[in-house]
Amino acid sequence: MIQRLVALLPLLVLAAVGSAGARALDAETEQRGLVIGEGSVASRQVVALGRDLQVAGEAAADVAAINGSIDVIGRVRGDVIVLGGDAHLGPSAQVGGDVFVLGGRLEADPGARIDGRSVAYPTVGAAWIILLGGPSLGQPVVSPVVLGAKLALLAAWLAWTLLLFAIGGRGVLSGSEAIQQEPFRNFFVGLSGVLALFLSALLFSAFAAVLVGVPLLLMVVLVAVLLKLWGMVALFHALGQWVVQRLLKRRWIPLNAAILGLCLLGVLKLVPWVGSWTWTLASLIAIGASLTTKFGRREPWFESALGPARAIDAVR
Repeated sequence: MIQRLVALLPLLVLAAVGSAGARALDAETEQRGLVIGEGSVASRQVVALGRDLQVAGEAAADVAAINGSIDVIGRVRGDVIVLGGDAHLGPSAQVGGDVFVLGGRLEADPGARIDGRSVAYPTVGAAWIILLGGPSLGQPVVSPVVLGAKLALLAAWLAWTLLLFAIGGRGVLSGSEAIQQEPFRNFFVGLSGVLALFLSALLFSAFAAVLVGVPLLLMVVLVAVLLKLWGMVALFHALGQWVVQRLLKRRWIPLNAAILGLCLLGVLKLVPWVGSWTWTLASLIAIGASLTTKFGRREPWFESALGPARAIDAVR
């Protein structure tokens, strides 16, 4: 079997380029977006990037839209996740999981069924884009200031990659392996993780006292940054390794492969619109890899702390 659609590079590059190409289609096709028609069944997760998603048939797993809306007329067995758009549930809609909407509204017609939780925060702006794709400078995307900032950011990523390989190369390779094997799983884990972090931040800022809420909010932001920093280096290596093995048919040392992956994503980052979507997708996969592999440790978070105690009990 091909390793999870065999394509990490198509997942990161072609998806973004395909989304960019969708903008060049006629208005009718673009407005329609992705459609799961009546009588159709989507057995795996469905993701709409920069366009709407309509579920008239059945989705056996989660569905998500980033900077787009979701219209459910049929059935979704998993969760419905919308970032930067609205969610509408028709009178015959059935959602077996949760419905989360950040930066949009949730509208459920009479008769719609949600078995899980339903959360909507319309006032959330593009904060998640700042976390995933980088801060906006309020300048045109082709201005010298923006291009200079992107180049400086890529230089910082290069320095961080060199440092992380020097202090924890094995863990990075473990995360890279997880990304190559299950990129879509890591994407949805990362999407769920970002959603959980933002909900936690909103909860702390809304209900906790200032002296308590601000430190907790800073801790949430710090966790999100750490997850992305570590996971992106693993993704750089996964992408570079895929290119080296599948396209170049060669073997490189891990650090060189990681730098190659960084250069490829760096080139895409300089392309307006395509770069933002590529890095958003890459960031979600990277955060998911950090969570699924526990920063490359691949063991329960507190196993190392409990292990010695269990060993002592066993000796006794």
